[in-house]
Amino acid sequence: MKIISLVGSPHGLKGNTARLLSHVLDGAKAEGAKTESIVLAGTNVLLCLACDTCHRKGRCPQKDEFESIKKKVLDSDGIVLASPNYIFSVSAQLKAFMDRCCGVVHCMAFEGKYGASVVTSGGGDEEPIAQFMNHFLITTGVTPVGSVWATMGTIVGEDFPKEILGQARELGKKLVRAWKDKAIFPEAEKIRKSFEERMRRLMLYRKEDWPYEYQFWKKRRGLK
Repeated sequence: MKIISLVGSPHGLKGNTARLLSHVLDGAKAEGAKTESIVLAGTNVLLCLACDTCHRKGRCPQKDEFESIKKKVLDSDGIVLASPNYIFSVSAQLKAFMDRCCGVVHCMAFEGKYGASVVTSGGGDEEPIAQFMNHFLITTGVTPVGSVWATMGTIVGEDFPKEILGQARELGKKLVRAWKDKAIFPEAEKIRKSFEERMRRLMLYRKEDWPYEYQFWKKRRGLK
């Protein structure tokens, strides 16, 4: 299994978010996965311009690394999103990537992959952010297997508590096992099917405006 991790922290691979992510990836590696982490630095994935080109042609015209990162995700089997809690949401760096995935979302183009989310904060409220990240994964076609988070203000010393370390490593193992077993998570599947129907109606409504996405749906899902 090949896993791509996207780190939406300005501290890159040296911050708390990446440290917690590393334990998730250790668990995945223990199950035989290969991993690659990509830092969303704010300069390699720029803000969405709402130009509609991705819907019409299938690619973003901006000259940055979004398309190459997207290809790495498309070529992978799993994706892990990692972000600090910035004012009750993901970081701007990760949100920029999410917004640039509007075409991916319309096509649910990451279908068949499995994913997870990682969140850290200074003072709490991580769970809603993890839920938001996992919901985003569902809308791209990914099946999320869970999440892990840590409230750094409650941790004494530099190391994560054994309980959090155990949760992180187990999440990584669960991600790989779910992919191997082609596991189905009923609640996520319910949301995915509902969103797929929503996108199907949207494609029919905008088929003249968004030819690439309409043709994608015709080929992938037999849309008429």
